Amino acid sequence: VVIGPEEPLAEGWADKLRDAGRLVFGPTADGARLEADKAWAKQLMRGASIPTAEARIFSDATAATAFVRSRPTPPVVKATGLAKGKGVFVPDTIGQAVEAIDKIMIAKVFGAAGSQVVIEERLEGPEVSVLALVDGRNIYVMETCQDHKRLADGDTGPNTGGMGAFCPSRQVDDALMQRIERQVLVPTLDALRREGIDYRGVLYAGLMLTPAGPKVLEYNCRFGDPECQALMVRLESDLLEVIIATCEGRLHEVDLTWKPGASCCIVLAAPGYPDTPKAGLPISGLEAAAAVPGVTIHHAGTKRTPDGAIVTAGGRVLGITAAGSSIEEARSMAYRAADLVHFDGKLLRRDIGIKV
Repeated sequence: VVIGPEEPLAEGWADKLRDAGRLVFGPTADGARLEADKAWAKQLMRGASIPTAEARIFSDATAATAFVRSRPTPPVVKATGLAKGKGVFVPDTIGQAVEAIDKIMIAKVFGAAGSQVVIEERLEGPEVSVLALVDGRNIYVMETCQDHKRLADGDTGPNTGGMGAFCPSRQVDDALMQRIERQVLVPTLDALRREGIDYRGVLYAGLMLTPAGPKVLEYNCRFGDPECQALMVRLESDLLEVIIATCEGRLHEVDLTWKPGASCCIVLAAPGYPDTPKAGLPISGLEAAAAVPGVTIHHAGTKRTPDGAIVTAGGRVLGITAAGSSIEEARSMAYRAADLVHFDGKLLRRDIGIKV
């Protein structure tokens, strides 16, 4: 059984299915706390000396607000629980930071996920996503990706679950990857083992490449969207064999093969995303977009109506992913296909991968 989303992992479905004698790709509920409980993950990192932003954890909104007002610059504000990628606020002013605390802890826009907040120093630098397969003892690092979390061009607007990604990242060379493995991935797995956690599945580290070196922004306990789409269109190895080897503790026998070149994924989102995405909007142009060379269309927030039409049914509607000989070619084909898809109020960023 392959468990994709974070919520069933946090609810312990991997535990229940393993107890029933099945092979399960995905960590136990304890392991999923890396993503489901940012306060717990922060404490794990501190205990293992894993580089990350300085942070304070608050269960009281008044205390959190007082701390933020005492800061010389606005910090990052995070709901500790699962919020579908929308629980992180990167404010430009102290006032916006206070508003974020109110949204999370008073208005409870993320429900129980906002019972605590992590107030974190704001790091500067490019972000990269490092995804590794973990079988309890072994770590196999996959190709690096770069995600684009903010809604609008130029990394502006609210944080989302991801508006696009490309693979591989040119920010990470072999020397830096060795440092990430040594300072982040291996200590994380060691810390989990000390907690008695047999972690099997994907360990995703979202990193900021600061002047002081790579620092962990967040963990995911699964393949992340849209990085997963960018990775999968380049993977030549049999994914099922890789997954079974991970479940059985045989990652040392695996050698993944990747298509040369690069990939780029453009997310098409519904109007109103991320707060109130509009559903039921008819989508056209999918066949024409799928005919663009190198393009794969991944459905995310769509559904088929009784009369056969495909309509929007979520925030992030489609992932338009292209593989090419270079990031420039992949990017060009992905945008060519994205422009052939139409629905009212379609949202997309025009700068995915542009800095490369």
